[in-house]
Amino acid sequence: MQIQAQSVKDSSFRILMVGLHFSGQIPKFDLEKRFGENLSAGATFDWKTKHNILIGLEGSYFFGKNVKEDVVASMRTDDGFIIDNEGYPADLRLTERGWNIHANVGYLISKWGNNPNSGVFFTIGAGWMQHKVKLYDANQKIAAVKGDLKKGYDRLSGGFALSQFIGYKYISNNRLANCYFGFEFYEGFTQSLRGFNYDTGLKDTDKRFDMLMGFRFGWILPLYKRTKDFYYY
Repeated sequence: MQIQAQSVKDSSFRILMVGLHFSGQIPKFDLEKRFGENLSAGATFDWKTKHNILIGLEGSYFFGKNVKEDVVASMRTDDGFIIDNEGYPADLRLTERGWNIHANVGYLISKWGNNPNSGVFFTIGAGWMQHKVKLYDANQKIAAVKGDLKKGYDRLSGGFALSQFIGYKYISNNRLANCYFGFEFYEGFTQSLRGFNYDTGLKDTDKRFDMLMGFRFGWILPLYKRTKDFYYY
């Protein structure tokens, strides 16, 4: 006698999903005053229940070259140069660096998917956001930003953050192609994590509202018990 067994194409499974993702992001509000568009890369760990509830953890590292806030303006000459220890124009590069980590919960709507384990999904989460201006002295000839001194200019900021995501998750019937894509949003309630800024000589006590929004694409490795389409007895 031939009986059809459960499989991902006809039944909702418990699935541990390990993912890698890549995003392009746009900053808004206070973050937009400091940085321009950036890229982001990270990883996710999600548990999907039989009832398509999602519980997960995600972390991302974001980076970019578009720094709008000139944290070393006080070092520049009238011509806009920074002079190194030997009296020559220095090669000081400013870039954006940051990261966030969030715990998420959400739900997957499988009736809009290619099988009961795929479909439109959304998550909300809470965690931590942190970012700074990275100062890179290419020739190591600027005494003012050597070693820990650069911390007085880097504007390191961090704080509690919220996150939201809406997109589509595709779990294939044969495990060969698994991915997701959609729109992500982060809101950070941050403040300076440094004592004071060297260029202004003042303590930075301002409260910030930093927002990132972007489009994400991710690859998924789904881990679940292997099943056969049919068995006999």
